Amino acid sequence: MRSKQRIIVVGAGIGGLTSAALLAKRGYEVIVYDLAIVAGGCASTFKRRGFTFDVGATQVAGLESGGIHDRIFKELEIELPEATYCDPACAVYLPNEQEPINVWRDRQKWKLERQRQFPNSEPFWLFLEDLFWRSWRFQSRNPILPPRNLWDMWQLLKAIRIDTLATVPYTFSTVGDALRGFGLVSDRRLRTFLDLQLKLYSQVNAEETALLYAATALAVSQSPLGLFHLKGSMQVLSDRLVESIERDGGKVLMQHQVSAIADQGKWKSVKVMNLRSGEIWWNKAEHIVANVTVNNFMNLLGDEAPKGYVKRVANLKPSSVAFVVYLGVDRSAIPENCPPHLQFLESGNKPHSLFISVSKEGDGRAPDGRTTIIASEFTDAEVWYGDEKYETLKQKFTERAIAQLSGYFHLNEQTIIHVEAATPQTFARYTGRDRGIVGGVGMRVSTFGPFGFANRTPLKNIWLVGDSTHPGEGTAGTSYSALTVVRQIEQESRKIAAKHL
Repeated sequence: MRSKQRIIVVGAGIGGLTSAALLAKRGYEVIVYDLAIVAGGCASTFKRRGFTFDVGATQVAGLESGGIHDRIFKELEIELPEATYCDPACAVYLPNEQEPINVWRDRQKWKLERQRQFPNSEPFWLFLEDLFWRSWRFQSRNPILPPRNLWDMWQLLKAIRIDTLATVPYTFSTVGDALRGFGLVSDRRLRTFLDLQLKLYSQVNAEETALLYAATALAVSQSPLGLFHLKGSMQVLSDRLVESIERDGGKVLMQHQVSAIADQGKWKSVKVMNLRSGEIWWNKAEHIVANVTVNNFMNLLGDEAPKGYVKRVANLKPSSVAFVVYLGVDRSAIPENCPPHLQFLESGNKPHSLFISVSKEGDGRAPDGRTTIIASEFTDAEVWYGDEKYETLKQKFTERAIAQLSGYFHLNEQTIIHVEAATPQTFARYTGRDRGIVGGVGMRVSTFGPFGFANRTPLKNIWLVGDSTHPGEGTAGTSYSALTVVRQIEQESRKIAAKHL
């Protein structure tokens, strides 16, 4: 029986759009509100002078057969976007080194690379690989983490097998613990490499990253999985999800800002402003799905936020923010055989790293003979909300990034066609995310898996989805959380239907 329950989704990031698309396909009445001009959140794009720039996310996991996007798009009966594997997934340049560490997709090739780059570390990598496959098989059975009622617990128990139990002793371990266990604490090159790679996915360094999360983050780029470069732009993901929502009777209303969520018993309400007309109203539904950060979630709930929840969010360590520079360049600026993604670490008293994405010829991101370069670095939010003049700070960061990029790319007045930068304030303004947060809450032991933020919040039929919840950030992670929310809402609907039989 097709349900006609009404559901409001706050936020048109990938997590919100995936939730809405699946719910609309399953017969729910769905409406999505977002304050931005285009859907996609941190996985959206913008255009300048013929160039198409990915705002934040630049690569995708889960497009392989059986991957999360593959599964969801098949259910929605829409085609996966055209994409190519990133191989290497990343070329990592450590300070004062001319040869990169290439993270190859081929498992044997990557094994030989790491053995050459990090002698005596292979037992550590094989241990991570074993944890990864156990965790991956577990995750593929759709467990609900963390469980918040008996039904959630049953879904979790159904996903557990004997091989899953071998991961349990490491629930409280970090990558730092594993390095100590394998006698690799003094291997500074390995630690530096792990810090760089894990910061991209977990938002924290090796010492703090939960071991079970790291096992997946460090292995997901290898065959038969992989990281993908989308043809066109990252926007194709959200565009297809919006088309699916509208095909199945749902609505996606952009430039509509939700400023409050109210729990009124059976009905849940949101306060909405049309940013074009200034009109303000309250809209109600049986369920609210909030595709926002936990910080924004507390602001939306206001005085209705449970005190324990408020305290937990207040005690979180600061989440990551980023500075990003977008360059449109002549193709001659790109070295031959340049990989699609690179990572540079600059030495010094305060070393900082850049993660770089480079468009490919014919991938739809640049006119013929031209290329986009997107370089991001994690930065301290306090810097951008402090006393230093904003424009001066922005210019300083831009010049520093271009100078660092010029050590690899051929950048000068003739090859650089367009320069633009985004700061944490930029992300806050266009995505609405608190202080411009670009990742989740950080995949520490205290915030990962059974200890993370649940999709099922303390307020009945008010749900949280996105990178603050299990299994974390990225389009694949937020899509997993969306699938979990949809399953939970359907279970609540079945309970209501059973009462009326």
